[in-house]
Amino acid sequence: METIHNVYFKNSSDMCELKPESVDLLITSPPYPMIEMWDSLFSSLNSEIKESLEELDGKRAFNLMHDELDKVWIEVTRVLKPGGIACVNIGDATRTIGKNFQLFPNHVKITNSFLNHGFIELPSILWRKPTNSPNKFLGSGMLPPNAYATLEHEYILIFRKGDIKRVIVPKSEKRYNSAFFWEERNKWFSDVWEDMGGISQKLHNKSTTPNKIRERSAAFPLELAYRLINMFSIYGDIVLDPFWGTGTTSLAAMISTRNSIGYEFNSEFINLFKKRIKELKQLNTDTNNKRLNQHVKFIKNYSKKIKDIKYNSVHYKFPVITKQEIDILLYSINNHRENQTKFMVTYKKFKFDYAEE
Repeated sequence: METIHNVYFKNSSDMCELKPESVDLLITSPPYPMIEMWDSLFSSLNSEIKESLEELDGKRAFNLMHDELDKVWIEVTRVLKPGGIACVNIGDATRTIGKNFQLFPNHVKITNSFLNHGFIELPSILWRKPTNSPNKFLGSGMLPPNAYATLEHEYILIFRKGDIKRVIVPKSEKRYNSAFFWEERNKWFSDVWEDMGGISQKLHNKSTTPNKIRERSAAFPLELAYRLINMFSIYGDIVLDPFWGTGTTSLAAMISTRNSIGYEFNSEFINLFKKRIKELKQLNTDTNNKRLNQHVKFIKNYSKKIKDIKYNSVHYKFPVITKQEIDILLYSINNHRENQTKFMVTYKKFKFDYAEE
């Protein structure tokens, strides 16, 4: 099996390289409107945004920033297949405009945009980032009534294009091979994720920020993209990230045996991505071993309570809870090749030695 991963360095409001209804899954985290680190980027796209910020017209700046994002969501609507899933990681923003501290609800604006483009909203996930900060509110110390709650979560908004589910060939081998474990289902499909911290946003390579536009990456953790890919796609699918950044979505697609397409404004990020994929084989091996070992540990504990587990994995021989899990098959990366901004990855079946106690 081989997957192909393309990166286009241009504004993602124009994805002319992609045919209509050619993408299976969207996973992205856009620049967050009204977070100061993104002011210069949004202002470079529309000078009225800079004027609004200078005039302390936060509401107008907020709406104009989302107008720029909406240009991308229009293209996403065009290229995503009917029944395809869109996952958008977004956080709300808090900001003092003039003398007023206020919330800018980014998740509401993006939700409305997708609904206006004909998507169906599915239950979202609250990603609650662990924090050691003792400051749970802002505004007036220990005295009521003018304190404000601290934002400690982000949203993973989930939408389906159109009002019908994606059609997959009945009894598709790729679909059954792509199944997740019963205990993974129970964990991944919870609407609150608390077991995944954020990652460092700083970019230490000065060459990536010649115009001070991108001093931070706004990257989400690899585990986040990996889960979503496994939840909402099957082997060989095409995953799109129109705000590619340092390539986390493509990296997750590579270790998940999916194809990927990325769009990114700053072409210098390709150098950071090429450094990341030097560890691709090891990352793939570690990820696969972690999943399988966690399942074996789960089965060991589960079997103490439930003696009769009816099913066994075809490829790995360990017990599984449901019939839908018996064909689960993971792949290891055999090799990868690079051609400028195109990456090709080949795979073989992942071997795992299960010793029944």
